[in-house]
Amino acid sequence: MFSLAALIPIIAPDWPPIPNLPSAPFSGIAIDSRQVQPGNLFIAFPGENSDGHNYVANAFAQGAQAALIQRPLDQPFPTLNLHAPPPANLPANLTNLCLLVPNTLTTLQQLATSWRTQFDLPVVGITGSVGKTSTKELVASVLAQNFNILKTPGNYNNEIGLPLTLLGLNQTHQWAVFEMGMYARGEIERLCQIAGPQIGVITNVGPVHLERLGSIEAIAAAKQELVEALPPSGTAILNYDEPLVMSMAPHTPANIFTYGLNPQADLWADNIETMGLDGLRFHLHYQNETIPLHVPLLGRHSVHTALRAAAVGLVAGLSWPQIIAGLQNNEDQLRLVVIPGPRDSLLIDDTYNASPASAIAALNLLNDINGRHIAVLGDMLELGSAEEESHRRVGRRARDVAHILVAVGSRGRIIGEEALNVGMPPANVHFATDPAAATAILEKIIRSQDIILIKGSLGARLERIVANLSRMV
Repeated sequence: MFSLAALIPIIAPDWPPIPNLPSAPFSGIAIDSRQVQPGNLFIAFPGENSDGHNYVANAFAQGAQAALIQRPLDQPFPTLNLHAPPPANLPANLTNLCLLVPNTLTTLQQLATSWRTQFDLPVVGITGSVGKTSTKELVASVLAQNFNILKTPGNYNNEIGLPLTLLGLNQTHQWAVFEMGMYARGEIERLCQIAGPQIGVITNVGPVHLERLGSIEAIAAAKQELVEALPPSGTAILNYDEPLVMSMAPHTPANIFTYGLNPQADLWADNIETMGLDGLRFHLHYQNETIPLHVPLLGRHSVHTALRAAAVGLVAGLSWPQIIAGLQNNEDQLRLVVIPGPRDSLLIDDTYNASPASAIAALNLLNDINGRHIAVLGDMLELGSAEEESHRRVGRRARDVAHILVAVGSRGRIIGEEALNVGMPPANVHFATDPAAATAILEKIIRSQDIILIKGSLGARLERIVANLSRMV
């Protein structure tokens, strides 16, 4: 991590050296004053609902060494305007020092880019419409069999989270694995400029963020920015089963490595056997080798997750025993969580987010588990013109899989209506306006040994249903 003495020349390279600045590295970076630790650099981001500039005093009270700000403060903290000529006289007291810049986000990214140049290590970038986080976790598990790695924590996959993660890079790390999300064109390109990936993994292209980008082709073009940014010595790992992903191949200077269920792919799988909550069995094929696997991944769609992680392992030069150990020894690669429910039922909590593909994959998993199936399905957001048909497609699959369907929210209602349209008995379809109403319905209908899938976009707040039902156990 930078020290204050090292940080200022990066932001203000034309300034002369400033004597007596602390040369000890910051202990970390905080963007929430409640999480400040002594010696941190606090970064204040503007915002309509919560402006970080209002909490600079709190950050200093918590022990922050300095604060990065983009507007003057009312409090009389010593301040250096780093995008103005250096002052004739520095403040006598540099305690609780504020560094004023035009844009704190841009400066954070500038610092992360500079920090990245100090390390010569391979970086894996992962993007796609569905499966980024599970792929990141499994890739990290595989690489960790032979390397010390830095990986994106949680969902720190955006223009703030990735630079913050990158600034945690140190001399002990041998590989870095970064998830890259996006809402608009140019965002992944910017993340690549900061992180400098050599390996790019594309999971798939779907209608997530269609509302913002307007077309599937525009989404593909935004994801393609990752492979466009790779160096000629790098590798683009592409999903052979997705035509929109394979169309990216001519647009990268890097080597191409393909994966999928087609024998034409470089790495492919067959003989897939889903075993419900006991995981998956399948065969991996690479060159002239066939590797039988049993992995603790849930749902047939997770075969592609395993293929991506194995592909990165092969590109990294790992042995098959190391790759297999990484695929089998990963405790947290899935956001999906299985927990006890009321009356000896089982809850499948898949409430982090939802798209048509992931909702159908979750229903397919539900279908693999013995028991009475209850599907609690809520709104899928940011689908644009594909919104209605996407919800109807999920409704049709729910009719095939679920014994009981609880449709939550205004968009979730479309799922329930379509299930009725294609023949699900009306007595088995329930409509709820919100998570509280859905909980009340479930309280009445859950029986022993029921398997209850709860799935919706983060904005649908279906995790409240999980919390409510968990309290009844």
